[in-house]
Amino acid sequence: MTDATQRSGDGFGETHGDETDDDRTAYDVPSDETPVECTYCGRPFESDALLALHRGQVHADVITDDERAAYDSAHEAESGQLRRFRLKALAVLVVIYFGFLMVYALV
Repeated sequence: MTDATQRSGDGFGETHGDETDDDRTAYDVPSDETPVECTYCGRPFESDALLALHRGQVHADVITDDERAAYDSAHEAESGQLRRFRLKALAVLVVIYFGFLMVYALV
């Protein structure tokens, strides 16, 4: 394999070929924002909940008990939000389906 096709990394922030570590860790954060940063990898996040989800998924083997509890509560809150989104999306699809069905019946 050549250097251009070799892959290395941990699967989450893989480097490909001639990418440097600076390319992997460069994040586009607006200058007027103050993000919260992961203490393990330095990645910036918009909120504490997103940081807790990141820590629980990427750094699960090294987080503290408090960070694990924060992950569990953030995961539970996100699960509820996803469930509501899925129900709303299903409702929209049902309305669109029956709307087309009614239009087809009239034409």
